[in-house]
Amino acid sequence: VTTCHILRERGMRLATMAMVMSATFPTRSSGGRLAFSLCQLSTPKSRTRSHLRLFATTRLVDDMLYRVRQVNNVPDDIRAKLLDFVVDGKVLGKVTPNTAQLLESVLPDVPAFEIASGTPCTSPTVLTLSKHAGTTPESRTHAVAQAMEFLREQGVVKGWRDEMYPVTDSFYSEPTFVIERAAASLLGVVEYGVHINGLVQDQNGNDKDRLQTNDIKMWIARRSLTKSKFPGMLDHLVAGGQPAHMGLMENVIKECEEEAGIPEATTSRGIQAGGAVGYESFHNDRISSVVLFCYDLYLPDDFIPKAVDGEVHEFFLWSVDELKESMRPDYHDPIKPNCYLVIIDFLLRAGLVSPEIPGYLDLARELRSGPFK
Repeated sequence: VTTCHILRERGMRLATMAMVMSATFPTRSSGGRLAFSLCQLSTPKSRTRSHLRLFATTRLVDDMLYRVRQVNNVPDDIRAKLLDFVVDGKVLGKVTPNTAQLLESVLPDVPAFEIASGTPCTSPTVLTLSKHAGTTPESRTHAVAQAMEFLREQGVVKGWRDEMYPVTDSFYSEPTFVIERAAASLLGVVEYGVHINGLVQDQNGNDKDRLQTNDIKMWIARRSLTKSKFPGMLDHLVAGGQPAHMGLMENVIKECEEEAGIPEATTSRGIQAGGAVGYESFHNDRISSVVLFCYDLYLPDDFIPKAVDGEVHEFFLWSVDELKESMRPDYHDPIKPNCYLVIIDFLLRAGLVSPEIPGYLDLARELRSGPFK
């Protein structure tokens, strides 16, 4: 039986014929000619289905990269012009020249900030704290707070939260000072947060280390319609900034109770640390440098979260397929942009996206292209 005869029998197009033949192994016929066995050519439909699945998953990875790059978006020409924000010789953040000039001009009689010459280890020109800010964490916190309160009154700092973020050169170092959360991006300092994947898993014999697409669901929250940022948008079950002087797990437990009514015992029993993702965004002449600590919270299948602090409009469950569908750039009801990084990271960690798919390594790298320190 010749190869051409088999392909005619199956009505294969030329492109499919090439794909099939490239995947088969020739053997010697009794006449010394190369021939292909019937068993090797009897599954073109299955090979075509595999090819289509590969195409679909490649498109999924492209969609995921789109979502990651939505928040990893500092243009090269902007990055080249940034000034380091330096205190005590440590680079704590990055600002644009316009922002540096603005901060230096605030409260000119007792300025908290000044522009100075850099060193070989920093940008040529830097933003730093002035002598009026003092040298202690307390005096610096006070001086910066006065400047930011002024900018709040001028409408420059919006969405005031009364939450204090640490400003430090490393997550594990003592803060140089603390700053109002809404003002952190003005200095381009690293903002830390916790995001929790709320998971419900089918109990039919699968464990957490061997997930299948059809046995896991994720709780999704819709943000309150009155939120100052991203009102009404889809969000994680629980997420929050990492305040100064609070441990990560302490914050996770607090946020779970406040945002979704999850008892401490339930959180402690089902929580697993999942690593971290990071990104840098440029918006409104500011640099947002963010590190998000990722957690997976496995919840009982009969547990229903409830809004406690008024920040959530509703909760509902999504399948893995629905999560993947939402990655599409044209999806009608997308999740809050930075949440996608944590969700994509989970899908990769759970083995629900194959590392054999082109673009996988780009995805893994860009999920952690932010300021890890």
